[in-house]
This record gives sequence, structure tokens and C-alpha cells, in this order.
Amino acid sequence: MQSLYSYNLSIDNDTLKAEQVMMKNFNDVIELKFSIISLFVLLVKYADEYYQQGKSKYLPSKEDLNPNLRFVKNKFVLSILNDDKLIDYIKKNMTFWTDNDYDVINKLFIELYKSDLYKKYLLNQDQSTDVDKKFFIDLMNEKILNNNLVHHILEERSIYWIDDLPFITTIIFGDIKNDNILFDLKVFKDPSDEVFARQLFIDTVRNNKKYDKIIIEFAKNWDLDRIAIMDKILLKMAFAEILLMNDLPIKVSINEYIEISKYYSTSKSKIFINGLLDSFVKSYTVKGKINKKGRGLIE
Repeated sequence: MQSLYSYNLSIDNDTLKAEQVMMKNFNDVIELKFSIISLFVLLVKYADEYYQQGKSKYLPSKEDLNPNLRFVKNKFVLSILNDDKLIDYIKKNMTFWTDNDYDVINKLFIELYKSDLYKKYLLNQDQSTDVDKKFFIDLMNEKILNNNLVHHILEERSIYWIDDLPFITTIIFGDIKNDNILFDLKVFKDPSDEVFARQLFIDTVRNNKKYDKIIIEFAKNWDLDRIAIMDKILLKMAFAEILLMNDLPIKVSINEYIEISKYYSTSKSKIFINGLLDSFVKSYTVKGKINKKGRGLIE
């Protein structure tokens, strides 16, 4: 989608170059995933050092001498810290969190340390891994993913990363809940996914003008120039799936792009895209222009 966005804004419209950029963007998404994971790892390591330094104070308090180490010693955290490949990757590739003057790790920890979220977690009598996982997800959602300084640092790496955060964190949280391996450098889980991504890009680009005409046809009372560029891109991708990928159910394609629009386009995009695609599918089905023959592909 980002590659199509860049392609639509470019002057030369070089399809091959745009496809190469798309594959680089996929690799950047993996880097973003590990950037978020590494931030949590660095936060845990900082907390451990903080607790150790507390014991070395000239006049340590009882709490300094016997800190609650649940945040740094629970099974979920240890499973991450004991992943040598993951930790080695973070050391080599994620130094940007600390190689700056922002002091972001310290600031995040102090904010966390003072929060009710952290205090309630330490006092929770339920020592199950599920509680630890839920705390991690709540921590990311409430204290990290919406942090302005975190956003600033991520944007210095890529202007697209903030837009990708909701998608990436959904993947990370899913991996955590399902006990999946976090250290996975594969961009695609299956080779067929890469084939699909490339084909969707090519089909959308090749039929760009044709899809513009379809949008004009069904976007009643709307000039093409007045429609948000991201809405046009999402619609064109949906057209490509519905018209050219015969083994994909129509409903899946429509729901997919409605959901994507919630994250990447305007507040009204969901309604606009849903309405236009619904009209388009009904019309093209009647005209016999949609070639979906398998069971459940048309409904």
C-alpha cells in the first residue's frame, strides 16, 4: 500500500523501481517489529540495573534492598532475555534507542515506575504467565506506543513507521498470546504470500487508469481529485483482488480494505469505501464481470 502511495505521487511511474521499493518496505516492517520488541527488552534491562543500583545506595531503604523483581524476572520476560539470537540481533541493530540525547529508556521507566499499572502488576497475586503477557500488552498500549518521544525516534528511522505501528503491534501481540517465536526475520510466512503481494501491486498499477474510471462511475457526486489519495489506492487494490484474483472471496476483500482504511485514511473513509465497493460488486456481478466460481467466493 505504501509502495502504491509512493508510486502514485512519483513523476516517472517506474513500475520495476516501485516494486523494488515495495520489497524494501517489507523489510523495513520487520525492522519496526524488532524496534518495538527491543524497546521492551531495553526497558527491562534498565529496570534491572536500576534495582541493582538501589542496593548500592549509601543509605538504601528496605525497598531498595529487597525490590519486587517481578517485572524483570517473570517467566515471560526471561523467555525473551534467554533468546540469544534475539538479544544478539538487538545489540547489533537496535542501538538507535540509546545512541542519542533523548534518554528515552530512562524517561519511559520512570513514567512506568510511578504508574498505577506497574504498581498493580507487582502486587498481583496471580503469578501466571498470562498475567505477565497481559501486563506487557497493557504496558505497550498505555505507556509506550502513544509516547510522543517514541514516535519522534521512530519517525527519524522512517516516516512510514507511525502509520505501521497498529498493524505491527497487532502481529507482536498475537505472537505473544499464541507463544510464537518472536525472533523471526522472515518477511513472509509463506512464499505464496510474497507472490500475492507482488501480483497485487502489479495488477493495481497496470490497471490504474481503468480503476480510476470505476471510481468515477460509482463515486456519485464526487470528483476524482476530491477523493483522498489513500482511499483511491485502497479501492484500486480491492478492485484488483475482486476482478483478477478469482480464488479470493469478495467479502474478505471488502472487509479487509474497510479495516485498513480505519488505520490509514480519514475518519469517513470506512463508510465511503464500504458504500462504493458494495455498489461496484452488485453492478459488476449483474453484468457478469466478476469471475468468482468457487463456493463462498461471491457472497
